[in-house]
Amino acid sequence: MNGPQAHWLADGRRLHLNHGPIDLIVEAFGEAGERRAAYSQAVERFQTILNELVEELPELRRPASLRPRTFAGPTAQRMEVAVSLLAESFITPMAAVAGSVADEVLGSLLAGRRLDRAYVNNGGDSAIYLGRGQSMVLAIAGTGHGMADRITIRAEDGVRGVATSGWRGRSFSLGIADAVTVLARSGAEADAAATLIANAVDLPFHPAIHRVSARDLAPDSDLGDRLVTQGVGALAPGEVAQALDNGLAVAEDFRRRGLIAAAALFLAGQSRISGSVALAAPNKHNAKETAHA
Repeated sequence: MNGPQAHWLADGRRLHLNHGPIDLIVEAFGEAGERRAAYSQAVERFQTILNELVEELPELRRPASLRPRTFAGPTAQRMEVAVSLLAESFITPMAAVAGSVADEVLGSLLAGRRLDRAYVNNGGDSAIYLGRGQSMVLAIAGTGHGMADRITIRAEDGVRGVATSGWRGRSFSLGIADAVTVLARSGAEADAAATLIANAVDLPFHPAIHRVSARDLAPDSDLGDRLVTQGVGALAPGEVAQALDNGLAVAEDFRRRGLIAAAALFLAGQSRISGSVALAAPNKHNAKETAHA
């Protein structure tokens, strides 16, 4: 495996950081000198993140509990804290790895710097910084159901992380959501919550859903012998609605507990929205497909 790589994208504004499975896009906004210093700090911090995680990988693949364990690396610590908040259900720190890496690099980008805005996008799971009065427009995946595909986050919203999970994504899912996007206080918390909400969008034992043991697909998977979704066949509209409502119940619980700000759930042309932050515009052609808190 090649070592950490850093280069500018063609626009000359965004920095691409890559090392093994970690693939980041970093962008900072502000005075030129502050941006240069911030990017240098991010590159320096990125050099060791993957190796730090690998050193603690066996324990990071073990299920979390409500009492956080002690990890040596700061990124691993972020992962553990994020999932321990949700450990009533099965979850391992790996459910928060992408968001935690984004949080860690963003923290290094910002340290001692004066920036207006910044973000670190780790394959769609992002950590965000917004100075006073600032806002940022983000694209979300899994729409195409008459919903908007952009969301605007304002500094006063308190949202600093956005993450998306679903069975079509790069990580295994126990559920059947096309996509679940979550806004939360950090990338790590959004990542962990999106994983569990997407798992809950499900119809257990439905014959149209193809599932395979995670261990058969990846022998070292943190999910072990749990069945992960590999295909979703035709579902009746009522079945789609039931699966989404199952996930919405979890999202609403997380939101009431202050663990997330909002969530958008998508499956087979239907959607559900939880939260006061406007994740997407209502589908005017079928308002029943959208639930508002």
